[in-house]
Formats: sequence, C-alpha cells, structure tokens
Amino acid sequence: MTFGGLPTRWEPTGESRGVALVAPGRAYSPAAPLLEFSRRALLQHGFTVQQLWWDSTTRGEDEEPEQWVRRHVEAAHAEEEADHVLVVGKSLGTRAASYAAERGLDAIWLTPLLVDPVLAEGIAANAGRQLLVGGLVDELWDSAIARELSDNGCDVLEIADADHSMGTDDAVRTAEIHLEVARAVEAFLSQI
Repeated sequence: MTFGGLPTRWEPTGESRGVALVAPGRAYSPAAPLLEFSRRALLQHGFTVQQLWWDSTTRGEDEEPEQWVRRHVEAAHAEEEADHVLVVGKSLGTRAASYAAERGLDAIWLTPLLVDPVLAEGIAANAGRQLLVGGLVDELWDSAIARELSDNGCDVLEIADADHSMGTDDAVRTAEIHLEVARAVEAFLSQI
C-alpha cells in the first residue's frame, strides 16, 4: 500500500505480534519525527505498522473531528485480522481515544488534546495499556488531567519545555526531547 508514492504499511522481521494503526495529526504526517520514531520502535517490537494518511481538509462541515477520525481508524481496523491491535495517535489522531476505549485497545497518545473533556474521558475509559506524551508549553495539554490519568494507570511522559510538536525553538533541545519520547515509546512497548 502506498500514499502519494510513500509506503503506508511495514511488516516486522519475523512473525508479527499484532498491528499498530498510526493516526496522524491535522498537519503532522506519519512521516514526521514522532510518528517515524514510533514506527521504528513498533517494528523493533514485532508489530506490523499500518499508517493512516489523510487530508483533514476533506472533513465535511457537518462531521465532528472525533467522528471523522473514528471513521478512518475503524475502517483501517476492519481490514486487520490481528489479535492484538494498538493505536498510535498524534494530536488530531488522538480523537480515536473513545474508539480505542470501546475495544480496550492499547494506545500511545502523542500530544493528546487533553483540554477536550470528551477525549480525556475516552482515555480514562480505556482498559488497555496507554502511554500519554505531552509538553507543558502545549496549550492543548492539561497537566492536572494527565496526573489523574496517570493515577488511574496510564503511563505519562510530560516534558516541561515542549510545545505541541514536542519541540522548542532550539534545534538541539528539540532533538533531545524527541529522544526522550522515543525512549518512552520503546519502554512502553517493552511492557506490553
């Protein structure tokens, strides 16, 4: 499978232990650093990776963002026959939280929109293992909600100087933050 000539599916070396559905952000493609590092970690841990590529400008005016994301994730999930399905979402892609909760899917939420009560409730309702990653400079991250979710079993990585792209104005510090995120994703995958 390809999107604009780019591959969208990768198989691990050896037998797959499940499928990871990667739901990108509004303007943050699956090829962007956080999702690319996640793809590599997923393959390293034996997951097949299926990326969703979308143009968020195609969402109709009468369709809420959560419904739109759910529709895409549900369609990708329906094509999979794996016993273990994991969802990785970045920003807009984290609107799949209620879908993941309804199915008890493990999930990695990169910069989840915790200021949205519906999204936070979806994460809280999920019986699956979850990792949340966010920064204190991100206006869409809510530290109090992140603490509550951590107290209820979610793994949380919160970085003081990171914005919504998990970066800063400093290129080296941004690379360091991305390394912290990659390590958190790798550690999370080692535990599931």
